[in-house]
Amino acid sequence: MEFKDLRIGMKESVSKTITETDVVLYAGITLDVNPAHLNEEHAKQTMFKHRIAHGMLTAGLVSAVLGTKLPGEGSIYMGQELKFTAPVYFGDTITASAEIIELIPEKNRVILSTTCTNQEGKIVLKGQATIMKK
Repeated sequence: MEFKDLRIGMKESVSKTITETDVVLYAGITLDVNPAHLNEEHAKQTMFKHRIAHGMLTAGLVSAVLGTKLPGEGSIYMGQELKFTAPVYFGDTITASAEIIELIPEKNRVILSTTCTNQEGKIVLKGQATIMKK
């Protein structure tokens, strides 16, 4: 899809169930081995009571929407504001959504509202992305 084909209000999403394997692989790739993600005994002592997924693993699902669905192939991710609003636990199914809220034709910029919700519809991440699109 090209910039000229985009419209305010267009929306897309992807969903994924977060597994222990996802979290372990993400920890290995990023070197974020925080025990809140990897050690159940440690996690029991936290406010969450169980291991949680990395916030940026969840945010990566937003990148999947932007790069593959809306605005899609050829998008250049220029910026992202994020707020993590609830934990993501192993086994949660996360739906990442992006909706176009502003188009800046003179710069080929697309501004999108970004959210991730769990299987109960609870928002676990919210923010705004800036994309350059030809």
